[in-house]
Amino acid sequence: MQRFKRGELIIIFFTLSYILGFLIYYLSIKNYDFLWYIAVLLIFFALILFTLHRSKFDYIILGGLSIWGLLHVAGGGLIIQGKVLYAFEVARLFQAGDTVLLKYDQIVHFWGFGVSALVVYHLLCPYLNNKTNWKIVFPIVVASGMGLGALNEIIEFIAVLSFSETGVGGYYNTSFDLVFNFLGAIAAVLFIKLFNYGKR
Repeated sequence: MQRFKRGELIIIFFTLSYILGFLIYYLSIKNYDFLWYIAVLLIFFALILFTLHRSKFDYIILGGLSIWGLLHVAGGGLIIQGKVLYAFEVARLFQAGDTVLLKYDQIVHFWGFGVSALVVYHLLCPYLNNKTNWKIVFPIVVASGMGLGALNEIIEFIAVLSFSETGVGGYYNTSFDLVFNFLGAIAAVLFIKLFNYGKR
């Protein structure tokens, strides 16, 4: 049976606590559409949990993923100024179509796919050495983070097709999401480089 470190157990307990809390909350407000996202989150949680002995994700990645999950489930149900948190305008820098810059949703995309890029880098590390061409690796890490972001948009599209009200948004929203996925992946590479993160 897999044994977890104390820090891992804290993150696991924290993650399960907010998943259960928001599951109860969404059921109480009869927001059944967003239960789809809870289900996806649970699948990824289980996948990470049962492969942790092989992936050996560190606390930066595990904590980053857990915070991402919390930001996500909070964004779909908490109401701020009459709108769900995902639609909350942090600052109205400018508007394009039906979307403004800067929204909570865009910050979550930046964070989430920055962490995703770190995950990709971590999984690549065992195959890298002193002869590695980092000018090739870093673009691959960025592209992989963006690819995972595109997968997220597919999941959101499935939700749009399956449920009547998702709050996902239209073309401009999706485009901004992709831009912030890219910026988050770039930030992850800068973090790796500046702090010599991982097995270099």
